Amino acid sequence: MQLKNVGLVLMIAGVVVATLLAGCGPREANHGKPPFEQVGMASYYARNLHGRQTASGEKYNENALTAAHPRLPFGTRLKVTNLKNGRTVEVRVNDRGPFVRRRDIDLSYAAARKLGMLQDGVVRVEIRILAQD
Repeated sequence: MQLKNVGLVLMIAGVVVATLLAGCGPREANHGKPPFEQVGMASYYARNLHGRQTASGEKYNENALTAAHPRLPFGTRLKVTNLKNGRTVEVRVNDRGPFVRRRDIDLSYAAARKLGMLQDGVVRVEIRILAQD
């Protein structure tokens, strides 16, 4: 009977050790790249909004590299890539939005110009978090 208990204890110990070791395995390497955030649709602010107050309290400046995102904290720095032409821009979240269905980020006029999306108006983008305040 004692031998059965030892076997049971060893089996339980083996399961515990295996479970702990499984959590110590290698993680997915990101090779210094920022973590992936999302792929979605980007639009840009109408030029007549220049000077209006954003949700963060700042005034919208069409010449600044800023963006509106529905959930990311104000001050979050993002790298946005236009998937149509490969152009990228770094922006800072300072507003909420967009409030149009199937849109994931609104960019300032300057950011949209750098992405080469002014003519298209709405483009598919990859959004990566660079830093959060």
